[in-house]
Amino acid sequence: MPRFEYAPAPESRAVVDIASSYGLFIDGEFVESASGGSLKTINPATEESLADVAVADEADVDRAVRAARRAQEKVWGPMPGAERAKYLFRIARLLAERSREFAVLEVLDNGKPIREARDVDVPTAAAHFFYYAGWADKLDHAGFGPSPRPHGVAGQVIPWNFPLLMLAWKIAPALATGNTVVLKPAETTPLTALLFADLLRQAELPPGVVNIVTGAGATGAAVVAHPGVDKVAFTGSTAVGKRIAKEIAGTRKHATLELGGKAANIVFDDAPIDQAIEGIVNGIFFNQGQVCCAGSRLLVQESVAEEVVDRLKARLGTLRVGDPMDKNTDVGAINSAAQLARITDLTKAGEEEGAVRWTADCALPEQGFWFAPTVFTDVSAAHRIAREEIFGPVLSVLTFRTPAEAVAKANNTPYGLSAGIWTEKGSRILSMADKLRAGVVWANTFNRFDPTSPFGGYKESGYGREGGRHGLASYLIEGSTR
Repeated sequence: MPRFEYAPAPESRAVVDIASSYGLFIDGEFVESASGGSLKTINPATEESLADVAVADEADVDRAVRAARRAQEKVWGPMPGAERAKYLFRIARLLAERSREFAVLEVLDNGKPIREARDVDVPTAAAHFFYYAGWADKLDHAGFGPSPRPHGVAGQVIPWNFPLLMLAWKIAPALATGNTVVLKPAETTPLTALLFADLLRQAELPPGVVNIVTGAGATGAAVVAHPGVDKVAFTGSTAVGKRIAKEIAGTRKHATLELGGKAANIVFDDAPIDQAIEGIVNGIFFNQGQVCCAGSRLLVQESVAEEVVDRLKARLGTLRVGDPMDKNTDVGAINSAAQLARITDLTKAGEEEGAVRWTADCALPEQGFWFAPTVFTDVSAAHRIAREEIFGPVLSVLTFRTPAEAVAKANNTPYGLSAGIWTEKGSRILSMADKLRAGVVWANTFNRFDPTSPFGGYKESGYGREGGRHGLASYLIEGSTR
């Protein structure tokens, strides 16, 4: 396949102003942390320091929860749904209007390609606010009984892989249902959440309805443990999710946990191969594999396995790895040095355990955190690369002969978040989807999201659903049917 060279087409970073330091967003204002502590957030593509961000301690979290409680009881909870909807619509419109600003900042802070931030993350975040604005005055008719009530204060902890989108997934349904929020963004990607705080002031959201406390793991733990938090929503690693489940066990707190995944992309011999290749690339490489539902396991029917792998390698050889701000870039930077070290460790283990490694021939920048697209063949279910969540552009290929064997191999994991099926037979799609222990099953596509569709997993991938009508349920106490 011929390799075409493109002239660089960098997006301008001048559209966003990054302050040298940021405080906490509590009760509608940016304030200093009680301890005065801070952390640096860096650009993973260049390792340059972007800003100093305040670190919230237990006293700061307490201030935020108290502000959220006052706002919920005095303003947001009693407010009619139609009035709450107006604020959500306003937030959605402002996100759309400021989309370029948010996309550029997301790239600088996260390392993902500008195309993904511009075309997926920001528009989908705005779409969630538009969608849940439509539900805000219809909760009596959503199937949760007459006059369902909000829990009160929602403590939300989000990851670094989709900082703005995860924020929207959690804040939009919480506000639509009358809850107020204390949000803790990931320590490596706090900047779009802080820009979102500025947007909330522009939208004239009442003070205290949304509070944003930045920091590391201790800050998130303080949010989860605070006795004034009624509802916990967490997206992140299974290990942390288990600790949260233990922390709130026996309390009155409700929780949704969206945790790790080891998704299987299952390709049958009658699949549209070109379409499947693009779906595989979209599911694991365009996002650097840094998504919990990444299709990091490829299960291919034996009769077409060689053809699929050869064509996949040829396609990967055309991907552009490099500057995330370049509109031509396909694969951006790994989010942090720690994440890069984990990817490197697991790929080394794959080689040591006997899998055959192939890595795309591409020049990587000298500065920043980078990992070239990599494919492992001759992989067995016992290999660490087939069992553990890598969160990197690394694909493990296994083969199968029959649909039953494909189901068995796909389900042979402690996770159950997502899966993909590639075949021309609709009956096979329905049969397989019914047997796969995965919360989301895509058919002849992968990693497609819509605010109207629920998302969540089974087993160690957590519990509860976000998105769609189902996403309202975890923020409501059902009304009495008497």
